[in-house]
Amino acid sequence: MASPGPTRKHADEMDDRIASGLLTWYDTNHRELPWRMPPRDLAKGLKPDPYRIWLSEIMLQQTTVEAVKPYFRAFLEKWPDVASLAEAEAEDVMKAWAGLGYYSRARNLKACAETVAAQHGNRFPDTEAGLRALPGIGPYTAAAIASIAFNRPAAVVDGNVERVVTRLFSIATPLPEAKPEIRAHVERMLAASRPGDFAQAMMDLGATICTPRRPRCMLCPLREDCSAIANGDPEFYPVKPPKAEKPARRGAAFVAVAPDGSVLLRKRPGKGLLGGMTEVPTTGWTARVDGATGVEAAPFPADWRRSGSITHVFTHFALELDVFRADLPSQPALDDHFWSAAEALNGEALPTVMKKVIEAAIPGATKRGR
Repeated sequence: MASPGPTRKHADEMDDRIASGLLTWYDTNHRELPWRMPPRDLAKGLKPDPYRIWLSEIMLQQTTVEAVKPYFRAFLEKWPDVASLAEAEAEDVMKAWAGLGYYSRARNLKACAETVAAQHGNRFPDTEAGLRALPGIGPYTAAAIASIAFNRPAAVVDGNVERVVTRLFSIATPLPEAKPEIRAHVERMLAASRPGDFAQAMMDLGATICTPRRPRCMLCPLREDCSAIANGDPEFYPVKPPKAEKPARRGAAFVAVAPDGSVLLRKRPGKGLLGGMTEVPTTGWTARVDGATGVEAAPFPADWRRSGSITHVFTHFALELDVFRADLPSQPALDDHFWSAAEALNGEALPTVMKKVIEAAIPGATKRGR
């Protein structure tokens, strides 16, 4: 068999050098995160908690680390392991998730915990294939859990890793078409002895050094091997297609207030946008169609007065809601609605858009009790 040519040999040496340099940097520069076991503890033979890794990875989808930290700590306090989360009431889980966004994640989180408890004896599968069979776990999340929790040699590629790799190798193919090429590079660089640390090191490098704007290239442990630095334009990568303009939708929301300050709420259907979350009555807006915007669309006759409007940006569309408030003399009973006491509002499963609506009508209402 012919030996590898010098070009392949050089590439292999570069991959090994990158992995070694990255891990050396990570050992002293890693972020301290509540779900992470630092290298010093791993070196002592301690094992990461797969439940913590899974919970953090689900929460971190489309959400920043700083936003996740308080939610992660609150979940651990309520449900310290997968067995307790599996036994929790679904409504309590949705309330604890409220404000974190992308609410299908919360429904899948509960379903996954129940599956792990019922079918796996409260133990997460330790392979990518086994993890992917669980509700709410896709290719990236399976690779992350397998690598970080079980030290499996899995290629973990998130937005931070995409940025680091496209700059290292000057990959000019736009995303998402570049994903297979990026993954191939990660697989070749992967440190077989410390795949979990390698994955987290790549994430940390992208989050703290190889940032989208004004990367701190002089502090980068990989700068000698980075072709984007050599070419003089790291911020050019990763190449992304032009953003499509988000459609704008309209609707109205109605905040009914009882004499004691209670607010009329209802629960949204279990599936679809904001599925299973709590809301004030609104008109029939969706990602595809506008809802009615006038007071004539109110859920019942009352002295509805306009309280301004709010805007909220979802993943695929922007929403503007006209907000109306009515102060009622009593608490009428309405099918599929309930009254939430003023002091309990902050604990309801209200998504951010509904908190904005209530704040427009009752300033400070969703911040009480904090």
